[in-house]
Amino acid sequence: MQIELQLGKKGITHELLGEIKKRFDLNKFQNIKIHVLRSARENKEDVKKYAEEIQDYLGNRYTIRIIGFSIFIKKWRKSRV
Repeated sequence: MQIELQLGKKGITHELLGEIKKRFDLNKFQNIKIHVLRSARENKEDVKKYAEEIQDYLGNRYTIRIIGFSIFIKKWRKSRV
């Protein structure tokens, strides 16, 4: 099951990070797709910066993949080293 979120002109906020963590903690979702809107980016480098910031917040139990202007996050059962 996957949920979709949007990242807008405010960028990454504590509320967005908390929402991502909350969705994973409910154990209903193993994948989250985040659409990075035009108001939040100028180029693909901005998307990479957002992905790195989310990865730092979540830790190594999560993997992040960037496709186009979307960020896909997957939760694993065990830590990935």
